[in-house]
Amino acid sequence: MEISVELTLTPIQDDFEPPIIEFIQNLRNSGLTVMENPLSTQVYGEYEAVMGVLQKEMKTALEAMERGLLYMKIVKSNRSDYEPHF
Repeated sequence: MEISVELTLTPIQDDFEPPIIEFIQNLRNSGLTVMENPLSTQVYGEYEAVMGVLQKEMKTALEAMERGLLYMKIVKSNRSDYEPHF
């Protein structure tokens, strides 16, 4: 089963950029399809592969922060090739 996951990592601390940068770099190096925009990062692929990477990288990111939030949305389908039809 293919999935698309949208992630937003929000450290609640003064030095907020390093945990975000490390999280995105680790996702990029995972071998999964990763797309970014200024507000979120999207990861696409097979459910087991995506969730396996996310389980490890979300824990690493949360441990790197004093306090923070991680928002996640999951869609059942690979939407990496989405283009607006309007």
